[in-house]
Amino acid sequence: MLRKLRGIFISGLFILIGMTASAQNNNTSSPFSRFGLGDLHSYSFGRFAGMGGASLGSRHQVQINSANPASYGAIDSLSFIFEFGADGRISEYKSENNKFTTNDFNFRYFSFSFPVTRWAAATMGISPYADKGYEIYVEEEQAGVGRVGYSYFGTGTISKAYFGAGFNLTDALSVGANVYYLFGTLNQNNSIYFIDDPEQYGFNETEQTRMRDFAYLLGAQYDIKLKNNEFLTLGATFEKKANFTAFHTLNQEKILNYGGSVLTDSVKTIIDEPGKIQLPASVGVGISYTKLNKLEVNADYYYSKWSDARFYGSPVTELTNQSRISLGAEFIPEETSIRSYFKRVRYRAGFHIDKSYLKINNQQLNETGMSFGIGLPVTRSKSTINLAVEFGKRGTIKDNLIRENYTKISLYLNLFDRWFVQRKFD
Repeated sequence: MLRKLRGIFISGLFILIGMTASAQNNNTSSPFSRFGLGDLHSYSFGRFAGMGGASLGSRHQVQINSANPASYGAIDSLSFIFEFGADGRISEYKSENNKFTTNDFNFRYFSFSFPVTRWAAATMGISPYADKGYEIYVEEEQAGVGRVGYSYFGTGTISKAYFGAGFNLTDALSVGANVYYLFGTLNQNNSIYFIDDPEQYGFNETEQTRMRDFAYLLGAQYDIKLKNNEFLTLGATFEKKANFTAFHTLNQEKILNYGGSVLTDSVKTIIDEPGKIQLPASVGVGISYTKLNKLEVNADYYYSKWSDARFYGSPVTELTNQSRISLGAEFIPEETSIRSYFKRVRYRAGFHIDKSYLKINNQQLNETGMSFGIGLPVTRSKSTINLAVEFGKRGTIKDNLIRENYTKISLYLNLFDRWFVQRKFD
Protein backbone atom coordinates (compact mmCIF):
# COMPACT_ATOMS: atom_id res chain seq x y z
CA MET A 1 0.00 0.00 0.00
CA LEU A 2 2.74 2.48 0.93
CA ARG A 3 4.59 1.66 -2.29
CA LYS A 4 1.42 2.35 -4.26
CA LEU A 5 0.85 5.69 -2.54
CA ARG A 6 4.47 6.69 -3.04
CA GLY A 7 4.13 5.91 -6.75
CA ILE A 8 0.99 7.99 -7.04
CA PHE A 9 2.63 10.91 -5.27
CA ILE A 10 5.79 10.84 -7.40
CA SER A 11 3.73 10.55 -10.60
CA GLY A 12 1.60 13.48 -9.54
CA LEU A 13 4.69 15.52 -8.71
CA PHE A 14 6.14 14.97 -12.19
CA ILE A 15 2.80 15.81 -13.79
CA LEU A 16 2.61 19.01 -11.72
CA ILE A 17 6.13 20.05 -12.76
CA GLY A 18 5.35 19.33 -16.40
CA MET A 19 2.05 21.16 -16.28
CA THR A 20 3.70 24.15 -14.59
CA ALA A 21 6.05 24.41 -17.55
CA SER A 22 3.21 23.88 -20.03
CA ALA A 23 1.13 26.56 -18.33
CA GLN A 24 3.69 29.12 -19.49
CA ASN A 25 3.28 28.17 -23.15
CA ASN A 26 1.08 30.18 -25.48
CA ASN A 27 -2.43 28.66 -25.51
CA THR A 28 -4.47 30.76 -27.95
CA SER A 29 -4.51 32.22 -31.45
CA SER A 30 -7.39 34.60 -30.80
CA PRO A 31 -7.16 38.19 -32.10
CA PHE A 32 -9.33 39.18 -29.12
CA SER A 33 -6.40 38.31 -26.83
CA ARG A 34 -4.65 41.52 -27.92
CA PHE A 35 -6.59 43.50 -25.29
CA GLY A 36 -6.37 43.51 -21.49
CA LEU A 37 -4.75 40.39 -20.06
CA GLY A 38 -5.84 38.39 -23.13
CA ASP A 39 -8.36 35.55 -23.22
CA LEU A 40 -9.58 34.77 -19.69
CA HIS A 41 -10.28 31.14 -18.76
CA SER A 42 -13.55 30.07 -17.20
CA TYR A 43 -13.70 29.62 -13.42
CA SER A 44 -14.86 25.99 -13.74
CA PHE A 45 -13.61 22.86 -15.49
CA GLY A 46 -13.67 19.05 -15.26
CA ARG A 47 -17.15 17.53 -15.28
CA PHE A 48 -18.67 21.02 -15.55
CA ALA A 49 -17.30 21.53 -19.08
CA GLY A 50 -20.28 19.50 -20.31
CA MET A 51 -22.70 21.44 -18.07
CA GLY A 52 -22.22 24.98 -19.36
CA GLY A 53 -19.71 25.64 -16.58
CA ALA A 54 -22.45 25.89 -13.92
CA SER A 55 -20.78 24.77 -10.70
CA LEU A 56 -21.00 27.24 -7.77
CA GLY A 57 -23.69 25.27 -5.91
CA SER A 58 -22.38 21.79 -6.75
CA ARG A 59 -21.01 19.36 -4.15
CA HIS A 60 -19.58 15.94 -5.01
CA GLN A 61 -17.81 13.16 -3.11
CA VAL A 62 -15.31 12.16 -5.81
CA GLN A 63 -15.08 15.16 -8.21
CA ILE A 64 -13.13 18.35 -7.48
CA ASN A 65 -14.94 21.69 -7.76
CA SER A 66 -12.35 24.45 -7.27
CA ALA A 67 -14.82 27.12 -8.47
CA ASN A 68 -16.28 27.11 -4.94
CA PRO A 69 -13.83 25.94 -2.23
CA ALA A 70 -16.71 25.30 0.20
CA SER A 71 -17.41 22.17 -1.90
CA TYR A 72 -14.17 20.51 -0.73
CA GLY A 73 -15.90 19.53 2.51
CA ALA A 74 -18.12 17.12 0.53
CA ILE A 75 -15.15 15.03 -0.68
CA ASP A 76 -14.99 11.45 0.60
CA SER A 77 -13.01 11.55 3.86
CA LEU A 78 -11.06 8.41 2.88
CA SER A 79 -10.16 9.45 -0.65
CA PHE A 80 -7.29 10.95 -2.60
CA ILE A 81 -8.31 12.48 -5.96
CA PHE A 82 -6.21 13.54 -8.97
CA GLU A 83 -7.72 15.53 -11.83
CA PHE A 84 -6.03 16.87 -14.94
CA GLY A 85 -7.04 17.64 -18.47
CA ALA A 86 -6.70 19.56 -21.71
CA ASP A 87 -8.92 20.90 -24.46
CA GLY A 88 -8.68 21.63 -28.17
CA ARG A 89 -10.40 24.54 -29.89
CA ILE A 90 -11.19 24.99 -33.58
CA SER A 91 -12.18 28.58 -34.40
CA GLU A 92 -13.34 30.35 -37.53
CA TYR A 93 -12.94 34.12 -37.39
CA LYS A 94 -15.00 36.17 -39.81
CA SER A 95 -15.14 39.87 -40.64
CA GLU A 96 -17.13 41.70 -43.32
CA ASN A 97 -14.35 41.08 -45.85
CA ASN A 98 -12.30 38.14 -44.67
CA LYS A 99 -12.20 34.93 -42.65
CA PHE A 100 -9.57 32.54 -41.29
CA THR A 101 -9.37 29.40 -39.14
CA THR A 102 -7.16 28.52 -36.17
CA ASN A 103 -6.59 25.36 -34.13
CA ASP A 104 -5.30 25.39 -30.55
CA PHE A 105 -4.57 22.65 -28.03
CA ASN A 106 -4.42 23.81 -24.43
CA PHE A 107 -3.38 22.48 -21.05
CA ARG A 108 -6.40 23.22 -18.85
CA TYR A 109 -5.58 22.28 -15.27
CA PHE A 110 -4.04 19.86 -12.81
CA SER A 111 -5.32 19.45 -9.26
CA PHE A 112 -5.51 16.97 -6.42
CA SER A 113 -7.57 16.79 -3.28
CA PHE A 114 -7.19 14.97 0.03
CA PRO A 115 -9.05 14.89 3.37
CA VAL A 116 -7.73 16.68 6.45
CA THR A 117 -10.40 15.52 8.90
CA ARG A 118 -13.89 14.04 8.55
CA TRP A 119 -15.22 17.58 8.23
CA ALA A 120 -12.49 19.24 6.13
CA ALA A 121 -10.51 18.65 2.96
CA ALA A 122 -7.81 20.47 0.99
CA THR A 123 -7.03 20.92 -2.70
CA MET A 124 -3.97 22.08 -4.67
CA GLY A 125 -3.67 22.80 -8.38
CA ILE A 126 -2.52 24.91 -11.28
CA SER A 127 -4.23 26.20 -14.42
CA PRO A 128 -3.87 29.01 -16.98
CA TYR A 129 -5.63 32.22 -15.95
CA ALA A 130 -5.25 34.26 -19.17
CA ASP A 131 -3.51 33.87 -22.54
CA LYS A 132 -2.24 36.17 -25.26
CA GLY A 133 -1.55 34.75 -28.71
CA TYR A 134 -2.33 36.83 -31.79
CA GLU A 135 -0.75 37.90 -35.06
CA ILE A 136 -2.58 40.64 -37.01
CA TYR A 137 -1.54 42.57 -40.12
CA VAL A 138 -3.59 45.40 -41.61
CA GLU A 139 -2.94 47.61 -44.65
CA GLU A 140 -4.66 50.89 -45.42
CA GLU A 141 -4.29 53.67 -48.00
CA GLN A 142 -3.48 57.11 -46.64
CA ALA A 143 -3.67 60.26 -48.77
CA GLY A 144 -0.26 61.70 -49.60
CA VAL A 145 1.52 58.73 -48.00
CA GLY A 146 0.34 55.64 -49.87
CA ARG A 147 -0.04 52.20 -48.37
CA VAL A 148 0.70 51.84 -44.65
CA GLY A 149 1.06 48.47 -42.91
CA TYR A 150 0.23 47.87 -39.25
CA SER A 151 1.54 44.70 -37.55
CA TYR A 152 0.42 43.45 -34.12
CA PHE A 153 1.94 40.38 -32.46
CA GLY A 154 1.54 39.05 -28.91
CA THR A 155 2.29 35.96 -26.81
CA GLY A 156 2.26 34.87 -23.18
CA THR A 157 0.33 33.28 -20.35
CA ILE A 158 -0.67 34.25 -16.82
CA SER A 159 -0.99 31.10 -14.70
CA LYS A 160 -2.78 30.43 -11.42
CA ALA A 161 -1.40 28.09 -8.74
CA TYR A 162 -3.67 27.63 -5.75
CA PHE A 163 -4.12 25.91 -2.40
CA GLY A 164 -7.58 25.66 -0.88
CA ALA A 165 -9.46 24.17 2.05
CA GLY A 166 -13.14 23.56 2.75
CA PHE A 167 -14.87 23.02 6.10
CA ASN A 168 -18.27 21.60 7.08
CA LEU A 169 -19.30 23.86 9.96
CA THR A 170 -22.68 22.10 10.37
CA ASP A 171 -24.57 19.39 8.50
CA ALA A 172 -25.94 22.14 6.25
CA LEU A 173 -23.33 24.93 6.14
CA SER A 174 -19.88 24.71 4.52
CA VAL A 175 -17.26 27.39 3.94
CA GLY A 176 -13.90 27.45 2.18
CA ALA A 177 -11.10 29.54 0.69
CA ASN A 178 -8.57 29.31 -2.13
CA VAL A 179 -5.31 31.20 -1.76
CA TYR A 180 -3.85 31.57 -5.24
CA TYR A 181 -0.69 32.92 -6.83
CA LEU A 182 -0.84 34.54 -10.28
CA PHE A 183 2.39 34.63 -12.26
CA GLY A 184 3.52 34.94 -15.85
CA THR A 185 4.71 37.15 -18.70
CA LEU A 186 2.81 38.87 -21.52
CA ASN A 187 4.58 40.20 -24.64
CA GLN A 188 3.28 42.62 -27.27
CA ASN A 189 4.87 44.01 -30.43
CA ASN A 190 3.38 46.81 -32.60
CA SER A 191 4.92 48.05 -35.85
CA ILE A 192 4.10 50.59 -38.59
CA TYR A 193 5.55 50.31 -42.12
CA PHE A 194 5.38 52.74 -45.06
CA ILE A 195 5.09 50.25 -47.91
CA ASP A 196 5.25 52.59 -50.92
CA ASP A 197 8.09 54.66 -49.47
CA PRO A 198 10.35 52.42 -47.37
CA GLU A 199 12.81 55.28 -46.87
CA GLN A 200 10.33 56.96 -44.54
CA TYR A 201 10.73 56.29 -40.85
CA GLY A 202 8.74 53.34 -39.58
CA PHE A 203 7.94 52.68 -35.93
CA ASN A 204 8.35 49.62 -33.73
CA GLU A 205 7.23 49.11 -30.12
CA THR A 206 8.05 46.09 -27.97
CA GLU A 207 6.32 45.80 -24.60
CA GLN A 208 6.52 43.18 -21.84
CA THR A 209 4.56 42.81 -18.62
CA ARG A 210 5.60 40.40 -15.88
CA MET A 211 3.21 40.00 -12.96
CA ARG A 212 3.06 38.00 -9.77
CA ASP A 213 1.40 38.03 -6.36
CA PHE A 214 -1.16 36.38 -4.07
CA ALA A 215 -4.92 36.81 -3.75
CA TYR A 216 -7.81 34.73 -2.42
CA LEU A 217 -11.29 33.43 -3.21
CA LEU A 218 -13.91 32.85 -0.49
CA GLY A 219 -16.82 30.44 -0.83
CA ALA A 220 -19.89 29.20 1.06
CA GLN A 221 -22.57 26.57 0.45
CA TYR A 222 -25.80 25.79 2.29
CA ASP A 223 -27.72 22.50 1.92
CA ILE A 224 -31.50 22.33 2.18
CA LYS A 225 -32.89 18.81 2.45
CA LEU A 226 -36.09 18.36 0.40
CA LYS A 227 -36.83 14.63 0.58
CA ASN A 228 -34.86 11.45 1.04
CA ASN A 229 -31.82 11.72 -1.28
CA GLU A 230 -32.95 15.11 -2.64
CA PHE A 231 -31.19 18.37 -1.80
CA LEU A 232 -31.13 22.01 -2.82
CA THR A 233 -27.72 23.67 -2.37
CA LEU A 234 -27.13 27.42 -2.43
CA GLY A 235 -23.60 28.56 -3.22
CA ALA A 236 -21.73 31.88 -3.26
CA THR A 237 -18.17 33.07 -3.92
CA PHE A 238 -16.38 36.38 -3.48
CA GLU A 239 -13.03 37.85 -4.55
CA LYS A 240 -12.06 41.35 -3.47
CA LYS A 241 -9.93 43.78 -5.48
CA ALA A 242 -6.32 42.64 -5.49
CA ASN A 243 -3.06 44.39 -6.33
CA PHE A 244 -0.43 42.35 -8.16
CA THR A 245 3.23 43.26 -8.44
CA ALA A 246 4.14 43.98 -12.07
CA PHE A 247 7.29 44.87 -14.00
CA HIS A 248 7.00 46.90 -17.20
CA THR A 249 9.54 46.81 -20.03
CA LEU A 250 9.10 49.04 -23.08
CA ASN A 251 11.24 49.77 -26.10
CA GLN A 252 10.12 52.25 -28.78
CA GLU A 253 12.25 52.96 -31.81
CA LYS A 254 12.12 54.59 -35.24
CA ILE A 255 13.28 52.43 -38.16
CA LEU A 256 14.71 53.69 -41.45
CA ASN A 257 15.55 51.56 -44.49
CA TYR A 258 18.24 53.48 -46.35
CA GLY A 259 20.55 52.21 -49.08
CA GLY A 260 19.92 48.59 -48.16
CA SER A 261 20.73 49.20 -44.50
CA VAL A 262 18.34 49.32 -41.53
CA LEU A 263 18.92 52.22 -39.16
CA THR A 264 17.22 52.44 -35.76
CA ASP A 265 16.78 55.38 -33.45
CA SER A 266 15.61 54.70 -29.89
CA VAL A 267 12.68 56.86 -28.80
CA LYS A 268 11.93 55.47 -25.32
CA THR A 269 13.31 52.63 -23.21
CA ILE A 270 12.00 51.27 -19.90
CA ILE A 271 13.49 48.15 -18.29
CA ASP A 272 11.63 46.28 -15.54
CA GLU A 273 9.96 49.35 -14.08
CA PRO A 274 8.00 48.16 -10.99
CA GLY A 275 4.31 48.95 -10.68
CA LYS A 276 0.92 47.48 -9.81
CA ILE A 277 -1.87 45.79 -11.76
CA GLN A 278 -5.15 45.93 -9.87
CA LEU A 279 -7.66 43.22 -10.74
CA PRO A 280 -11.33 43.73 -9.87
CA ALA A 281 -13.70 42.36 -7.26
CA SER A 282 -16.00 39.54 -8.39
CA VAL A 283 -18.99 37.72 -6.97
CA GLY A 284 -20.77 34.53 -7.97
CA VAL A 285 -23.99 32.86 -6.82
CA GLY A 286 -25.29 29.42 -7.73
CA ILE A 287 -28.04 26.95 -6.98
CA SER A 288 -27.95 23.18 -7.40
CA TYR A 289 -30.75 20.60 -7.21
CA THR A 290 -29.46 17.08 -6.55
CA LYS A 291 -31.17 13.72 -6.49
CA LEU A 292 -28.39 11.47 -5.26
CA ASN A 293 -26.92 9.12 -7.88
CA LYS A 294 -29.56 10.21 -10.41
CA LEU A 295 -29.79 13.90 -11.33
CA GLU A 296 -28.03 17.22 -10.78
CA VAL A 297 -29.26 20.57 -12.16
CA ASN A 298 -27.11 23.70 -11.68
CA ALA A 299 -27.51 27.41 -12.38
CA ASP A 300 -24.88 30.17 -11.86
CA TYR A 301 -24.61 33.93 -12.10
CA TYR A 302 -21.12 35.48 -12.05
CA TYR A 303 -20.15 39.18 -12.09
CA SER A 304 -16.73 40.85 -12.19
CA LYS A 305 -16.27 44.66 -12.20
CA TRP A 306 -13.42 44.96 -14.72
CA SER A 307 -14.12 48.67 -15.20
CA ASP A 308 -12.32 49.10 -11.84
CA ALA A 309 -9.15 47.37 -13.10
CA ARG A 310 -6.00 49.50 -13.20
CA PHE A 311 -2.80 48.77 -15.12
CA TYR A 312 0.08 50.78 -13.66
CA GLY A 313 -2.41 53.17 -12.08
CA SER A 314 -4.45 53.85 -15.23
CA PRO A 315 -7.80 52.43 -16.42
CA VAL A 316 -7.90 50.40 -19.64
CA THR A 317 -10.40 51.76 -22.16
CA GLU A 318 -11.13 48.33 -23.66
CA LEU A 319 -12.24 46.80 -20.32
CA THR A 320 -15.82 46.72 -19.05
CA ASN A 321 -17.84 44.78 -16.46
CA GLN A 322 -18.19 41.04 -17.08
CA SER A 323 -21.29 38.95 -16.35
CA ARG A 324 -22.06 35.30 -17.06
CA ILE A 325 -25.13 33.08 -16.74
CA SER A 326 -24.63 29.30 -16.86
CA LEU A 327 -27.12 26.43 -16.75
CA GLY A 328 -26.36 22.71 -16.81
CA ALA A 329 -27.53 19.24 -15.85
CA GLU A 330 -26.20 15.71 -15.32
CA PHE A 331 -28.30 12.55 -15.54
CA ILE A 332 -27.38 8.97 -14.58
CA PRO A 333 -29.84 6.29 -15.79
CA GLU A 334 -28.81 3.69 -13.16
CA GLU A 335 -25.53 4.22 -11.31
CA THR A 336 -25.36 0.72 -9.78
CA SER A 337 -26.39 -1.20 -12.89
CA ILE A 338 -24.52 -4.49 -13.25
CA ARG A 339 -25.82 -5.51 -16.68
CA SER A 340 -25.41 -2.26 -18.63
CA TYR A 341 -22.29 -0.08 -18.66
CA PHE A 342 -24.12 2.72 -20.50
CA LYS A 343 -26.70 2.98 -17.71
CA ARG A 344 -23.81 3.93 -15.41
CA VAL A 345 -22.56 6.65 -17.76
CA ARG A 346 -23.21 10.27 -16.68
CA TYR A 347 -24.89 12.30 -19.44
CA ARG A 348 -24.47 16.08 -19.34
CA ALA A 349 -25.68 19.19 -21.17
CA GLY A 350 -25.67 22.94 -20.59
CA PHE A 351 -25.29 26.41 -22.03
CA HIS A 352 -23.92 29.82 -21.06
CA ILE A 353 -24.26 33.48 -21.98
CA ASP A 354 -21.17 35.57 -21.27
CA LYS A 355 -20.86 39.35 -21.54
CA SER A 356 -17.08 39.47 -21.55
CA TYR A 357 -14.69 41.96 -19.97
CA LEU A 358 -13.73 43.40 -23.38
CA LYS A 359 -15.30 46.40 -25.10
CA ILE A 360 -13.92 47.07 -28.60
CA ASN A 361 -15.13 49.99 -30.73
CA ASN A 362 -17.75 50.59 -28.01
CA GLN A 363 -19.14 47.07 -28.55
CA GLN A 364 -19.01 44.63 -25.63
CA LEU A 365 -17.68 41.26 -26.75
CA ASN A 366 -20.47 38.76 -26.01
CA GLU A 367 -20.34 34.96 -26.12
CA THR A 368 -22.96 32.21 -26.18
CA GLY A 369 -22.27 28.49 -26.10
CA MET A 370 -23.94 25.10 -25.74
CA SER A 371 -22.12 22.06 -24.36
CA PHE A 372 -22.63 18.31 -24.13
CA GLY A 373 -20.63 15.79 -22.17
CA ILE A 374 -20.36 12.33 -20.70
CA GLY A 375 -18.67 10.88 -17.65
CA LEU A 376 -17.35 7.40 -18.39
CA PRO A 377 -16.91 5.33 -15.21
CA VAL A 378 -13.76 3.25 -14.90
CA THR A 379 -14.59 -0.38 -14.15
CA ARG A 380 -14.10 -1.40 -10.50
CA SER A 381 -13.19 2.15 -9.55
CA LYS A 382 -14.76 5.50 -8.74
CA SER A 383 -12.49 7.17 -11.30
CA THR A 384 -14.11 8.89 -14.29
CA ILE A 385 -13.13 9.91 -17.81
CA ASN A 386 -14.92 13.18 -18.53
CA LEU A 387 -15.45 14.16 -22.18
CA ALA A 388 -17.19 17.31 -23.42
CA VAL A 389 -17.83 19.24 -26.63
CA GLU A 390 -18.92 22.87 -26.78
CA PHE A 391 -20.27 24.86 -29.72
CA GLY A 392 -20.41 28.63 -29.50
CA LYS A 393 -19.82 32.05 -30.94
CA ARG A 394 -18.52 35.38 -29.68
CA GLY A 395 -18.17 38.83 -31.13
CA THR A 396 -19.90 40.45 -34.10
CA ILE A 397 -19.06 41.53 -37.63
CA LYS A 398 -20.74 44.90 -37.05
CA ASP A 399 -18.67 48.09 -36.67
CA ASN A 400 -15.66 46.56 -38.46
CA LEU A 401 -15.28 43.84 -35.81
CA ILE A 402 -14.75 40.06 -35.89
CA ARG A 403 -17.05 37.15 -35.02
CA GLU A 404 -15.69 33.81 -33.84
CA ASN A 405 -17.53 30.49 -34.31
CA TYR A 406 -15.82 27.78 -32.31
CA THR A 407 -15.91 24.11 -31.39
CA LYS A 408 -14.10 23.07 -28.20
CA ILE A 409 -13.38 19.43 -27.32
CA SER A 410 -12.30 18.61 -23.74
CA LEU A 411 -10.78 15.57 -22.04
CA TYR A 412 -10.52 15.55 -18.25
CA LEU A 413 -9.36 12.57 -16.19
CA ASN A 414 -10.53 12.07 -12.63
CA LEU A 415 -8.47 9.46 -10.76
CA PHE A 416 -9.80 8.23 -7.42
CA ASP A 417 -7.87 6.23 -4.83
CA ARG A 418 -8.99 5.03 -1.39
CA TRP A 419 -6.62 6.26 1.32
CA PHE A 420 -6.35 6.01 5.09
CA VAL A 421 -7.98 2.56 5.22
CA GLN A 422 -6.37 0.00 7.53
CA ARG A 423 -6.22 -3.22 5.53
CA LYS A 424 -5.49 -6.67 6.87
CA PHE A 425 -3.80 -7.71 3.62
CA ASP A 426 -1.76 -5.62 1.13
